[in-house]
Amino acid sequence: MKSIDSFCNRLHSVSHEPAKRCLPTSIRDVARSANVSPATVSRAFAEPDLVSAETLKRVMAVAEELHYRPSRAARSLTTGKTGNIGLVVPDLSNPFFSAILKGGQARAREADHAVFLADSEENARLEIELVRAMARQVDGVIICSSRLSEAQLQQLRKDTTLVLLNRRVRGVSSVLLDSAGGMRQAIGHLVALGHERIGFLGGPVTSWSNKERRRGLRAEARGKSLEIIEFGPFAPQFEAGQHAADLAVAAAVTAVVAFNDLMALGVLSRLADRGIGVPDEISVVGFDNIPMAAMATPHLTTVALPLEQSGRVAIELLLEQFAQPGSGTHEQGLAAQLIVRASTAPPKNGAGSSLRGARATQAPEETTAFSET
Repeated sequence: MKSIDSFCNRLHSVSHEPAKRCLPTSIRDVARSANVSPATVSRAFAEPDLVSAETLKRVMAVAEELHYRPSRAARSLTTGKTGNIGLVVPDLSNPFFSAILKGGQARAREADHAVFLADSEENARLEIELVRAMARQVDGVIICSSRLSEAQLQQLRKDTTLVLLNRRVRGVSSVLLDSAGGMRQAIGHLVALGHERIGFLGGPVTSWSNKERRRGLRAEARGKSLEIIEFGPFAPQFEAGQHAADLAVAAAVTAVVAFNDLMALGVLSRLADRGIGVPDEISVVGFDNIPMAAMATPHLTTVALPLEQSGRVAIELLLEQFAQPGSGTHEQGLAAQLIVRASTAPPKNGAGSSLRGARATQAPEETTAFSET
């Protein structure tokens, strides 16, 4: 405190004014200047509908002039609300979720809310523990790409207000990215290039996005002279892509679509190690359009998802429930868009047979083939 007072003394000695304590503006300061009670100032911020328009305008003008901001703790005592929102993601190291957080945090800040972030580490048990722990400190929770069963999520919604991102559950508001539509675009692109034998490197079994991508894959393949070979499930990580690349090469596909960009980048790395050219010998498509996709060599063709926008929309759905409890659930869909870059090209004649010559041993349980002819 001595150092603060010394700073104030130096400051006021320059302006020749008496030294004052550099203390934050209090609710009593605002009340005194606005000629109202502290309780009225509190209501003006917490429940403005209970204050006359004239008084509210005067209080807000004084608060702005004095740079007053009510503390969250004081506001929570008045309203019963913390002004905090929880966000649970399965893997914070994945840039996919960092982008969602950026958009969500920006929207929360606009609404004067804070975001508490937690990483469930792809662990369903930990996800439950985190949501329940957060429920005591926040007004609601957004769960991204939940790995929980519908029954588990139905139990959690009893503990706090929930919004799901990339997951559909009855009775819970959700933001859904069009994974099925994005996959149809990716397969349609490869078919247009002339590929007839395509591998899909699948994600986690419990992933709703993975199920949707498989649904789009099969829908786009239907009625075409196209052979699809599915590999997986894999963890949605770079190292899993490296492993999956060997299986794809052994199966002699001419193109692969990975569950996400991290896996696709792992594929590119492993193919480079083996001296297999992309896209000359095999084309590679990712999913999500994380920043590294445009930095890879070659630049990665991928399905772009509106990640920052999805974070903002998820916060908006939660804010709507805060404002109108019991107003029902809402589902917001966001479109995907294929971004064509240098990692895809028409297959060369005999590309399949040349890759077949480089076959490696593969585990049968990791490969499923189906044909649409």
